[in-house]
Amino acid sequence: MRVGRSVRTIVAVVGTAMAGLGVALAIENGVGRVPVDAQVTAPPVAVAVERSLPADPAQIQLSFAPVARRAAPAVVNVYSARVNRNRPTMMDDPFFRQFFGGGVAPQPRVEQSLGSGVIVQANGLVVTNNHVVAGADEILVGLADRREYPAKVVFADARSDLALLRIDTKGASLPTIRLGDSDRAEVGDVVLAIGNPFGVGQTVTHGIVSAVARTGVGVSDYQFFLQTDAAINPGNSGGALLNLRGELVGINTAIYSRSGGSNGIGFAIPANMVRVFLSAAGTGKLVTGWIGAEGETVTADSARLAGRDRPGGVLVTAVTPGSPAATAGVRVGDIIVAIDGKDIADPGMLRYRIATLGVGTKLDVALLRGGKAERAVLTLAKPPENPPRSLTRIAGNNLLNGVTVGNLSPAFAQEIGAGLPEAGVVVTEIAAGAPVAQLGLLKPGDLIEAVNGTIVHSTGEVASAVKAGTPSVRFNRAGQRAECGLVAGGQIACRS
Repeated sequence: MRVGRSVRTIVAVVGTAMAGLGVALAIENGVGRVPVDAQVTAPPVAVAVERSLPADPAQIQLSFAPVARRAAPAVVNVYSARVNRNRPTMMDDPFFRQFFGGGVAPQPRVEQSLGSGVIVQANGLVVTNNHVVAGADEILVGLADRREYPAKVVFADARSDLALLRIDTKGASLPTIRLGDSDRAEVGDVVLAIGNPFGVGQTVTHGIVSAVARTGVGVSDYQFFLQTDAAINPGNSGGALLNLRGELVGINTAIYSRSGGSNGIGFAIPANMVRVFLSAAGTGKLVTGWIGAEGETVTADSARLAGRDRPGGVLVTAVTPGSPAATAGVRVGDIIVAIDGKDIADPGMLRYRIATLGVGTKLDVALLRGGKAERAVLTLAKPPENPPRSLTRIAGNNLLNGVTVGNLSPAFAQEIGAGLPEAGVVVTEIAAGAPVAQLGLLKPGDLIEAVNGTIVHSTGEVASAVKAGTPSVRFNRAGQRAECGLVAGGQIACRS
């Protein structure tokens, strides 16, 4: 390990030396002579710095302790256990069973997980990450004062990676943390992270907000996170990210790490998304608003074609007739650059902004159309389920035998998540013995685009197309297309 660090240090030093040589050569050859020469030859600006001792003991005793002291009792440890009764063993293989008999039934394995949570209601409601408790058979919540309570999941949403737990407090009132406005967070704000890293017990770390609109992390369907350099480690998931007023600005969710430890890049679900999740708990279903427009990120190339000097925004690629976007005059080719004065950099940020606003909310949308600024005012609607999902399980002697497909609609696409389009045929389930399961070809969430070379738009068209057998299927997985089918000798071949 020491040798590796030394090598990296040497490379960094050499790189710095070569960079300095490059600047010297540029000056000598007259490249950029005026600005560079001015920077090199100009005398440093003399700034008087007055250093003095603290004027009173209170200046030495400045501390984050008051914030931590108030908030820590409302941050809990979450322990979950799941019994894996389907663990494969050697006796599952017929080859070994013929020598050793039936054998002894394998003992189920208990898989344990640990995380953190935040008490949001005094009667025992705790919010945490869905991935901390997903599939758990038993959940135990440990308070900061060492009291422990069994808990159960009362509401969960995998798309936002949030879950709500309830513990029976026997009438006791628990401390809570107030939700803040995460949209007010700015880069450079000091924040505290409280959780249970590595199961060592409640720990408080501090840092700053290092980004306020990080997308493309791949943790949840609503790709919008607060980024912080406050130390976050495994076990912190579901814990609190606080501002210096002691308000919850985020739920710590993920880290960027190659070693599994904190590298100073942590991600938190914004408190405004948590607020939307909690408001949906009463209905048991998180439904967000719908505008009826789909789009893609504006790249450097598409920005240049649109006459912009930089990438950013969402290029509208489809508008549903009769939708709020269509009614407001949004057109294919428009670029959405802001909503209610907040910049929109990509589709993930657009989904988040819409998700944090309720159905019936009016939006002021800033657009670029042909290089000119336009404005559209639209009202968020409830996503319609049109056409009906019509879940259909394909049967028969064909490649899709055992595959269940459904019609996508705005409502169904939002329910499934994963950024799916609002039209098309989607794989929703695959039976364990299905041919594509054994071959590892399809996954739930894949879009079926063609069967036997015929483009399909509905489950009915898929069912009709497979009646003649299915030598080929073309599917789309997160924008990557592939076509698989039977070739000579009964083999399966795929091409992208």
